[in-house]
Amino acid sequence: MNVDAGQRLAEYANMFNIPFEYQGISSKWETLRVEDFNIQKDDVLIVNCINRMKNLGDETVSANSARNRVLNTIRMMKPTVFVLGVLNGSYSSPFFLTRFKEVMYHYTAMFDVLDKTVPPDNEERMTIEREFYLSILINVLACEGSERIERPESYKKWKSRNLNAGFEQLPLNPEIVKRTKDMVKQEYHKDYVVNEDDQWLLLGWKGRILYAISTWKPNESNDDGD
Repeated sequence: MNVDAGQRLAEYANMFNIPFEYQGISSKWETLRVEDFNIQKDDVLIVNCINRMKNLGDETVSANSARNRVLNTIRMMKPTVFVLGVLNGSYSSPFFLTRFKEVMYHYTAMFDVLDKTVPPDNEERMTIEREFYLSILINVLACEGSERIERPESYKKWKSRNLNAGFEQLPLNPEIVKRTKDMVKQEYHKDYVVNEDDQWLLLGWKGRILYAISTWKPNESNDDGD
C-alpha cells in the first residue's frame, strides 16, 4: 500500500470511531520478516491477500519459490484468519504454446465480460483494457524467467500449496455464500456464476471460473514453533 491508501483507510476508520494505525512496507514480499509487522501479543491478526500471489515467483523461477516463502512467513505470523483470493488461471507454464492457449482462453472470457456489461466507449473500460489487460498480456507472452511476473495458478493448486505450508482450510460461512449468490443474481449480469467447490467461493463467467476465495488458519498440529 502507498501513503494515499493509508490515509483513505484512516479516514474511513475515523468515520466509525475505530482506532487505526497504518504502517507502509515497501520491501519485496518474499523478503519480509515477521518482525517487520510489529505485531502485538494481544492483536487479532487477519491477513487479507486478494489476487496478488500470482505476481510472486514459482518453482520455475526458483526451487525455493517466493510464494512458498511468503506463505511460510504468513503462517509464522499466526493470523486468526488468512483470507486468500486468487485469479484462477493456468497460464504460468514455461512452455510458450501452452501459455498462449491458456491466456487466450482466460482473456476471451474477461473481454466478453466487458462486452456484455460495459459500453465500448466507456472511459474506465478503455483504461482497463489499455493500462491493465494490455500490460498483463505483454508480460505473459513476451517475457520469460524472472521478468514474467504474471503467474496465476488454479485454486486447487493453491489449496495444495497452503496445506503443504502448514495451513488448514476454514469452512465457508453459509450465510455469506447465500448473500453473495443473491446479490449477484439480483444485481449482476445473468452470465455471472457464483458457486462453491471444496470450501472455495468461486466467481465465474459462462461456466469458466475466473476467481476463487477461501479462508485459512495455521494448522496448530503442524506448528514447528518458528
